[in-house]
Amino acid sequence: MSPSSTQASPSSKGPPSSKGRPAKSREPDAQLLSDRAYEAIRNKLVTLEIAPGAPIDEERLATELGVGRTPVRAAIKRLAYQKLVVIRPRSGTFAAEMDIADLEAICEIRERLEGLAAERAALRARYEERQELRQLLERLDTVSGHDELLDLDTAIHRTVYRLTHNAYLLDVLTTNLDQSLRIWNLALERLPHLGEHVRGQADVIRAILDRDPARAREAAENHVRAFEEDVREMF
Repeated sequence: MSPSSTQASPSSKGPPSSKGRPAKSREPDAQLLSDRAYEAIRNKLVTLEIAPGAPIDEERLATELGVGRTPVRAAIKRLAYQKLVVIRPRSGTFAAEMDIADLEAICEIRERLEGLAAERAALRARYEERQELRQLLERLDTVSGHDELLDLDTAIHRTVYRLTHNAYLLDVLTTNLDQSLRIWNLALERLPHLGEHVRGQADVIRAILDRDPARAREAAENHVRAFEEDVREMF
């Protein structure tokens, strides 16, 4: 056997040594941890697991979520900007109180922007994104429980926002949706027409699938108005 067959050439010795190069950190990316903390805490606030007015215990949340205090603090700053928490100097951080008087203002914004989002989605949604909507449309015929209905309604809203391909619109609508969801959850078991309301999303989806922006806008605006009327019946 010749020497060339027993000795590997320099190019075949595998990847070059990492000696002298800084080792990659094994710590999870700080932004990912902050995002994870944000999503988890936001969900607790929106579902009222953290009750309105309740103090926010950063240390307990950090332990529960398996992250440090820094990601939790970063998440809380974002939530304060979205008016889901209130930071009071020398007093602490608290879940924002809920005032049904805010409902009219929230819905006034949402009605216009939800209509715009549906209109943009009808114009911009790609083929694979329309398939997502078709799957959500099919689920409207199968869900029945209060929690499942609300989860599906939320999923449809968030999908439509994403299909606008407008990050600024998505951000504003997501913030307003979270405020609305807190009100929904406050009266979830008592809402008289929840199933009917959620299934009304079918009109929005069909208009988007038909690429009919005017019809999509009208259906979305009607959906938000119906939400406000249903909640007002409870208060």
